[in-house]
Amino acid sequence: MELVQPLEPHGPESPFARARLQRQLTLEETARRSGLSNEQARWLEEGRVYRFPSADDALVAALMYGTALGVDNREARELAGLPVPEPPAERRPIPRLIAIAAIVLGAALFSAFVLAPHNGRRQGGPTGSALPPPWRVNVTVLNGSGDINYTRQVASHVQAFGYAIKKVGRASSFNYPQTGVYFPPSCDALALRLAKQLGVAANPLPGGTGSCQLYVIVGPARGP
Repeated sequence: MELVQPLEPHGPESPFARARLQRQLTLEETARRSGLSNEQARWLEEGRVYRFPSADDALVAALMYGTALGVDNREARELAGLPVPEPPAERRPIPRLIAIAAIVLGAALFSAFVLAPHNGRRQGGPTGSALPPPWRVNVTVLNGSGDINYTRQVASHVQAFGYAIKKVGRASSFNYPQTGVYFPPSCDALALRLAKQLGVAANPLPGGTGSCQLYVIVGPARGP
């Protein structure tokens, strides 16, 4: 007897997963329709945007996945938790691409934007121009509070600044009270740049050695 592929999402149900389940589609079938790999589809449904090579690649993949699901503007707003106004009778619905953009911007897939950095991409001081570009800096993001979903959001946010995400994993404990950037000796300038972009503190690693690799240990989720 042929085995039936399960429809249930892997991990907490995301807006994309809810839309797929409403259509009684498996992840594999939706991935095939969208032209994505099963792994890429799973990344989208689990909010692991940092696994894509860049934020642009993740955005394109989200558009392809949403198009394959046929999500319209009304459903996109519902999935994103936004008000759904009644359209005037004489007007047609907003085109589908705008609807897909709404779900990409409003859904949990890009909920990392709730982190809203205080300093954006601007660099302060004359030393900023001497630093290597973000894409040459490896960043390891560790779960220090027990909330893996928020940790993934932070990792996606770090990647949005152009940094290379080396690993997303678990810290040695879940007792970190707040998110911080940790750095080995001689890497303080790089750490301060990332810390300013995230709006968090930078902390030296006690006895740390090695190359200039940064660590972001994620504490509890902050309010908006």
